[in-house]
Amino acid sequence: MAADDPDGRWLGHAVELARRCPPSPSAFSVGAVIVAADGETVLAEGASRATDPHDHAEEAALRALAPAPGGDPRLVGATLYSSLEPCSARASRPRTCTELIIAAGITRVVFAWREPAIFVDCHGAELLAAAGVTVVERPEFADGVRAVNAHLLTPRGNG
Repeated sequence: MAADDPDGRWLGHAVELARRCPPSPSAFSVGAVIVAADGETVLAEGASRATDPHDHAEEAALRALAPAPGGDPRLVGATLYSSLEPCSARASRPRTCTELIIAAGITRVVFAWREPAIFVDCHGAELLAAAGVTVVERPEFADGVRAVNAHLLTPRGNG
């Protein structure tokens, strides 16, 4: 990706992290990167099922940051890059990735692919925007994310 497209570079890295996820028949493979306001410093990375079968990528990246009283000041102006739209509904955890992102104080999210309604009806982008988070969708990266998750997109029982 061109040096004049930092969003594309970091989103491409998030898609690469998604490729490293162990596949699951019941969850998407997603990668996430949190980059500081300088646009160069990686604060944390995460991937689906990185340390727990229920881990979401954004949740894992946020958990990798050391908790600080009153929040992590490095997140002011930081951008979270995710290969998939952050979740707005989930059964395996009490808080969604959208809620965790807002609570962390991240004010910008860039993602590649809107979550298809396979498991839930996701409204993460809309909820983030309603909370004042700048949301950027880069659909030109979606094919790579769909490829990683192709096993979930193929109709079952046809083969």
